[in-house]
Amino acid sequence: MSNPVQIGVFSVSDITTDPTTDRTPSEHERIKASVAIAKKAEDVGLDVFAIGEHHNPPFFSSSPTTTLSYIAAQTERIILSTATTLITTNDPVKIAEDFAMLQHLADGRADLMLGRGNTGPVYPWFGQDIRNGINLAIENYALLHRLWRETDVDWDGRFRTPLAGFTSTPRPLDDVPPFVWHGSIRSPEIAEQAAYYGDGFFHNNIFWTMSHTRQMIDLYRRRYEHYGHGAYHQAIVGLGGQFFMRPNSQDAWREFRPYFDKAPVYGHGPSMEEFTSATPLTVGSPQQVLERTLGFREAVGDYQRQLFLIDHAGLPLKTVLEQLDLLGEILPAMRAGFAEGRPTDVPDAPTHPSRVAAAGGPRDSTRYAEPDAVTGRAVEYN
Repeated sequence: MSNPVQIGVFSVSDITTDPTTDRTPSEHERIKASVAIAKKAEDVGLDVFAIGEHHNPPFFSSSPTTTLSYIAAQTERIILSTATTLITTNDPVKIAEDFAMLQHLADGRADLMLGRGNTGPVYPWFGQDIRNGINLAIENYALLHRLWRETDVDWDGRFRTPLAGFTSTPRPLDDVPPFVWHGSIRSPEIAEQAAYYGDGFFHNNIFWTMSHTRQMIDLYRRRYEHYGHGAYHQAIVGLGGQFFMRPNSQDAWREFRPYFDKAPVYGHGPSMEEFTSATPLTVGSPQQVLERTLGFREAVGDYQRQLFLIDHAGLPLKTVLEQLDLLGEILPAMRAGFAEGRPTDVPDAPTHPSRVAAAGGPRDSTRYAEPDAVTGRAVEYN
């Protein structure tokens, strides 16, 4: 059964010193913690767990599909996604293969968010130049989109070697590719790309004002309608967010302040008071988090996915799991709030079953080779 809005959590996979204990977890600890967080997210009733991709310290998540496949084997319901997959420095062929494989292993509980990445040194490590970031995102996704929908693909582009008659394997589960979210904070070209293909647009507004978020989503919605995928209000939108909760608001502020003040992710810029006022970061009671989150609709309209940054800034695993318990407590009210007054023609959040049904039902898209792949002639057996 689908939900109008999928509610979940994501990790950027940072390894950050806990400012209250001066203890820094190891890579092994953080990797195992991500699994525990995903399992806890399912236990409290959340819909999505997503993890980012990085190839440089202080991050550990260089192979999200490996992590998500491991989590898939230990969960039953939660959708597994990324936040984000680097469409610029990954080979589109490998993305097609890896995520189709994850889709099969997870029985369809997999989608992905594509992003450019904003760490300049990463690009040359993979033979690319950050100055080509937008063009790489556009060209690489054009190929990825075809690889999941066509066989015997011929391709000649600017950024990778040509392909002649190439078929990626495995084919998508039920002949329906994983759903794609295009993640961007400030690039209108990516909103345009998402709209052109009729894909989802995810604005990770954790560091931005809602006025900026509104402008980006408005652009995407207008272009989605322009390309004929549906009405303005029917475009598929996702939002980021972040919170720190305690039953008592004052306790939340007191406990989270050292993490905010010292964590590199916040840049040692605005005060926590200024940051919570200007951005969606909510520090307070569960009721305050609930009300603030439901207020996002006023800025962007009805949308399909809400993810919260959950395990950053050095927060210990015990605290993260407590945060998930508190989120679980307000989850029914959050679902009810998102559903209240939602027009019936606004699409529900996309799921594999709903997309298979829309495609007319499942099909086995396995591509079987010729009996003799060398000569093309049938093999005769005695």
